[in-house]
Amino acid sequence: MGKIEEKINSLLNSKFSPSLLNVVNESYMHNVPEGSESHFKLIIVSDNFKDMPTLKRHKTIYKELDNLMNLIHAVSIHPFDEDEYKNNPMTIDTPDCVNR
Repeated sequence: MGKIEEKINSLLNSKFSPSLLNVVNESYMHNVPEGSESHFKLIIVSDNFKDMPTLKRHKTIYKELDNLMNLIHAVSIHPFDEDEYKNNPMTIDTPDCVNR
Protein backbone atom coordinates (compact mmCIF):
# COMPACT_ATOMS: atom_id res chain seq x y z
CA MET A 1 0.00 0.00 0.00
CA GLY A 2 1.38 3.38 -1.02
CA LYS A 3 1.52 6.59 0.99
CA ILE A 4 -1.44 8.24 -0.76
CA GLU A 5 -3.57 5.12 -0.39
CA GLU A 6 -2.68 4.98 3.33
CA LYS A 7 -3.67 8.63 3.79
CA ILE A 8 -6.98 8.10 2.01
CA ASN A 9 -7.70 5.11 4.28
CA SER A 10 -6.77 7.04 7.40
CA LEU A 11 -8.77 10.16 6.54
CA LEU A 12 -11.93 8.34 5.52
CA ASN A 13 -11.81 5.91 8.44
CA SER A 14 -11.47 8.72 10.95
CA LYS A 15 -14.21 10.88 9.42
CA PHE A 16 -16.87 8.30 8.48
CA SER A 17 -16.22 5.25 10.71
CA PRO A 18 -17.23 3.02 7.79
CA SER A 19 -18.25 -0.60 8.17
CA LEU A 20 -16.55 -1.12 4.81
CA LEU A 21 -13.84 0.94 3.17
CA ASN A 22 -12.18 -0.35 0.05
CA VAL A 23 -9.55 1.95 -1.46
CA VAL A 24 -8.35 0.50 -4.76
CA ASN A 25 -5.34 1.95 -6.53
CA GLU A 26 -6.31 1.58 -10.19
CA SER A 27 -3.34 3.49 -11.55
CA TYR A 28 -1.94 0.33 -13.16
CA MET A 29 -4.92 0.47 -15.55
CA HIS A 30 -3.71 3.77 -16.97
CA ASN A 31 -0.76 5.13 -18.90
CA VAL A 32 1.30 6.13 -15.84
CA PRO A 33 4.67 5.04 -14.46
CA GLU A 34 4.77 1.81 -12.48
CA GLY A 35 4.04 2.39 -8.79
CA SER A 36 1.95 5.50 -9.42
CA GLU A 37 -0.86 6.53 -7.10
CA SER A 38 -2.96 8.67 -9.40
CA HIS A 39 -6.25 6.82 -9.99
CA PHE A 40 -8.39 5.44 -7.17
CA LYS A 41 -11.72 3.74 -6.68
CA LEU A 42 -13.38 4.22 -3.28
CA ILE A 43 -16.14 2.00 -1.95
CA ILE A 44 -17.33 3.30 1.39
CA VAL A 45 -20.26 2.12 3.51
CA SER A 46 -21.28 4.32 6.42
CA ASP A 47 -24.50 5.32 8.09
CA ASN A 48 -23.16 8.88 7.98
CA PHE A 49 -24.60 8.81 4.45
CA LYS A 50 -28.11 7.89 5.62
CA ASP A 51 -30.67 10.19 3.97
CA MET A 52 -27.89 12.15 2.27
CA PRO A 53 -28.19 12.77 -1.49
CA THR A 54 -25.46 11.22 -3.63
CA LEU A 55 -23.98 14.56 -4.70
CA LYS A 56 -23.63 15.65 -1.08
CA ARG A 57 -21.94 12.34 -0.23
CA HIS A 58 -19.38 12.97 -2.96
CA LYS A 59 -18.82 16.57 -1.85
CA THR A 60 -18.37 15.43 1.75
CA ILE A 61 -15.74 12.89 0.71
CA TYR A 62 -13.93 15.39 -1.53
CA LYS A 63 -13.92 17.90 1.33
CA GLU A 64 -12.36 15.33 3.65
CA LEU A 65 -9.67 14.45 1.09
CA ASP A 66 -8.99 18.20 0.69
CA ASN A 67 -5.35 18.87 -0.33
CA LEU A 68 -4.74 15.19 -1.00
CA MET A 69 -6.81 15.66 -4.16
CA ASN A 70 -3.93 17.75 -5.55
CA LEU A 71 -1.93 14.51 -5.77
CA ILE A 72 -4.69 12.43 -7.36
CA HIS A 73 -5.66 12.56 -11.02
CA ALA A 74 -8.97 10.69 -10.75
CA VAL A 75 -11.16 9.13 -8.09
CA SER A 76 -14.28 7.03 -8.56
CA ILE A 77 -16.51 7.22 -5.48
CA HIS A 78 -19.14 4.63 -4.53
CA PRO A 79 -20.70 5.75 -1.21
CA PHE A 80 -23.48 3.73 0.44
CA ASP A 81 -25.35 3.74 3.71
CA GLU A 82 -25.64 0.36 5.48
CA ASP A 83 -29.09 -0.51 4.12
CA GLU A 84 -28.25 0.43 0.54
CA TYR A 85 -25.15 -1.72 0.53
CA LYS A 86 -26.93 -4.63 2.18
CA ASN A 87 -29.70 -4.49 -0.44
CA ASN A 88 -27.42 -3.97 -3.44
CA PRO A 89 -23.66 -4.36 -2.85
CA MET A 90 -22.76 -3.93 -6.53
CA THR A 91 -20.26 -1.40 -7.81
CA ILE A 92 -19.44 -0.63 -11.40
CA ASP A 93 -16.19 -2.05 -12.76
CA THR A 94 -13.76 0.55 -13.96
CA PRO A 95 -13.35 0.48 -17.76
CA ASP A 96 -9.89 0.11 -19.27
CA CYS A 97 -8.08 3.34 -20.05
CA VAL A 98 -8.19 4.23 -23.75
CA ASN A 99 -4.59 5.52 -23.62
CA ARG A 100 -3.09 2.38 -22.21
